[in-house]
Amino acid sequence: MENNIFEELAVLEITKDESGCRLSATGKKVITETFLKIILNGMELITISCLNQQQEELVIGFLYNEGIIDSLQDVKNISFNDKIPAVSVELKEGIVPGNQYSTNSITSSGGRYHINPPAQNQYEALTSKITFPLDGILDLMAAFITKSEIFATVGGVHSVLFYTPDCEILTEDIGRHNCYDKMTGILLKSAKKYLSGRGIVFASGRISSEIMAKIIRIGIPVVVSKSTPTAAAVKLAREHNVTIMGYVRNTGGFIYSCPERLLVSRLCNSN
Repeated sequence: MENNIFEELAVLEITKDESGCRLSATGKKVITETFLKIILNGMELITISCLNQQQEELVIGFLYNEGIIDSLQDVKNISFNDKIPAVSVELKEGIVPGNQYSTNSITSSGGRYHINPPAQNQYEALTSKITFPLDGILDLMAAFITKSEIFATVGGVHSVLFYTPDCEILTEDIGRHNCYDKMTGILLKSAKKYLSGRGIVFASGRISSEIMAKIIRIGIPVVVSKSTPTAAAVKLAREHNVTIMGYVRNTGGFIYSCPERLLVSRLCNSN
């Protein structure tokens, strides 16, 4: 684990027993928050509140999910400056992001201003016919919950796992949206985007409509969350043929859309 993702701070610990509450001085690891600038074609585009790791992958995924690029081939140069900190991206000639992008900030919760989503034609209904055994998904979720080393050590992060039988990509960040952008960036940077139509995403946090848009954009057919989807996310998933599962543990959960991708074994027959 990288040393620059948390700080050791002096805190007061509260303990309570039958005699009442006591305070004691101690040290506590606290997750760090970095404000990363994205500089696009020499102009500052946006500042993202994020974890101090996988900066280039985060920016590549962000630019793709925002519809600024359609592939890594649209990027001429990318570099990270840890002194600012900033990621500078130069697009190839002829790739124009448009005037709708202006300097603003994205918080760790994913809130953003003035950044428009990709054009509607960049959201295509998924045609993947792949299926997954339901009991296998429940087992994978149980394993996923224990995979975040940062959460186990420090806390304060969300995590996302892209899974196929031959490829696993785990991303962690203080912002849920950043986890998906990192996942997308890694798939693009490693030339593994072709795997997206065969994969599942496991998520520790809520699935909002903005996150569902990222799932649709990269083309992953199944998303499984420990938490809940929003109603808007479910509507998007149904419109674009994405399977959503929510409140999933190793003992069960709920299916909100496209159940036909899930194979029910004799051990978990449907009623």
